Amino acid sequence: MGFIGPDVLLMDPAYIHDSALLYGKISIGPESSIWPYVVMRCEMYEIQIGKRTNIQDFAMIHVGKDSATIIGDNCSITHHCTIHGAKIGNNCLIGINSTLMDGVVIGNNCIIGGHTIVKENTVIPDNSIVVGTPGKVIRTMDNSIANKGNADFYYENALNYRNGIFRSKW
Repeated sequence: MGFIGPDVLLMDPAYIHDSALLYGKISIGPESSIWPYVVMRCEMYEIQIGKRTNIQDFAMIHVGKDSATIIGDNCSITHHCTIHGAKIGNNCLIGINSTLMDGVVIGNNCIIGGHTIVKENTVIPDNSIVVGTPGKVIRTMDNSIANKGNADFYYENALNYRNGIFRSKW
């Protein structure tokens, strides 16, 4: 059911679900995971997924009209997110059903709250918590430890799935 195109570079990811659809110039970093029904597509530019980053169920990642999509290390792109031509720093969590539009730049250690829409060309500084439509910074704090912890959890879960273990023992 899934598809991994000939231009996709897999750099030892932890897990890619069989239903994932990956088209165009895409690189998936080491220890990263791609979960059920993820769609990544780029007819121009490229999509880069960093190390130990998880792209969760039903996420859609595409390039922008004038921009690649780059996602850093230790990030969690949660269920039903749309990332469209945006750049996301390291140790970020993008909340459920959020949308990042063309030209958005998210700094390191950020949290984008669920259902947030970050408008075109918005720049979010490091250590920000962003919510709303349109997304606005509501607080500044270093979220790196919690966000990396979430990425670590998904890495461990990915290893279990790769080995046919679908229920954790935690």
